[in-house]
Amino acid sequence: MSLLGSSRSGEAALDEATRKTPKWTPESTGRGIIQTAAAVAAGIALALACLPLGVFPKLACALLDAGCPAAREPAGRLPQVTRLTPVQVAQGGMYVALGDSYSSGEGVYDLDKKPVNDGADRCHRASGSYVPLVAQAYRFGGGTAFYACSGATTGQLLSGQYGQRPQITRVGPSASLVTLSIGGNDTGFTKVLTGCIVKLPWSSACVEQDAAVARRIEELGPSMLKVLRELRVRAPNARIIVLGYPRPFPKEPAASVDNLSAADQSWLNEVTRRLNDTVGSVVADFDRAIAAFGAPGSVEYVDAYEAFTGHEVGRPQPYLNGLNVNMEELTVNARSYHPTGDGYRRFAELITKQIAAGPGRPMNNFVLATP
Repeated sequence: MSLLGSSRSGEAALDEATRKTPKWTPESTGRGIIQTAAAVAAGIALALACLPLGVFPKLACALLDAGCPAAREPAGRLPQVTRLTPVQVAQGGMYVALGDSYSSGEGVYDLDKKPVNDGADRCHRASGSYVPLVAQAYRFGGGTAFYACSGATTGQLLSGQYGQRPQITRVGPSASLVTLSIGGNDTGFTKVLTGCIVKLPWSSACVEQDAAVARRIEELGPSMLKVLRELRVRAPNARIIVLGYPRPFPKEPAASVDNLSAADQSWLNEVTRRLNDTVGSVVADFDRAIAAFGAPGSVEYVDAYEAFTGHEVGRPQPYLNGLNVNMEELTVNARSYHPTGDGYRRFAELITKQIAAGPGRPMNNFVLATP
């Protein structure tokens, strides 16, 4: 076969193949796309049919945003931390009442005839004190413990009196409120007052005690601080309310009372003011430290200096007993210059208001509350 003959045969074959191949038209292109898409869809369907049943909803949700499960709500809210109010802090545990004669109820003790708990006959604890009134005004979760004792000093709060347990040991972690009045016996106020009363009418022996009294008041600061520290160690979450002393005589005395000249009365008022200022300053500094560290609890001061205004000794309706002397036995009754029943009720008002008001800052006591 020649090369030319072979070429003719190839061209014939090419023409034959060309005649059999469909010519391109727009219609033929459209049919091809449809056929291809159908084939792809069939392939996807076949592939999906071979997948596990649980995969299809997930794939449909991811690709088509269809068949997605409804969002589930949390099973429950997380516990919430809630700041307690001053009243909630005070009521959360036990109310413990400590202090001296101004807290024990000395002014109504021998009229009360209802001594309270063990050692009351020596400590002169009376139901006419402000303590039972405060206990009635609020419901304390841990009840009330009343252990104030007449004659107590800051040192005796820590060491005890009359062979009894120290008052401070009555305070424990369950205490949520502690009240006390303290400091008057540290300054020797009873002896000072007695020295003023028994002097000769024209003597200046009363005011001449000023230097000694000033020294004792200055020494009171560190002792008061020691008491507050011990209370905080024993009851770190509690509110501690310290009650000051009332002014015993009118602001501007006009006449002699119980052998006390107007000058004597003014000086005794001034001594009370200095005593209160010292105690109040220690309390304020201590509470600022608690707040600065973000610690729970508080130490609060109630200034009672003006609490008996209009009802001082020598007034028609005094809130303080004047000098009470047994002329037959020539003895002075211990309730002299201590609050009357009205005076203790006034104290109760001051403390219940302080419980409601709080320390004047947010309390750092919290509770974990489950919804």
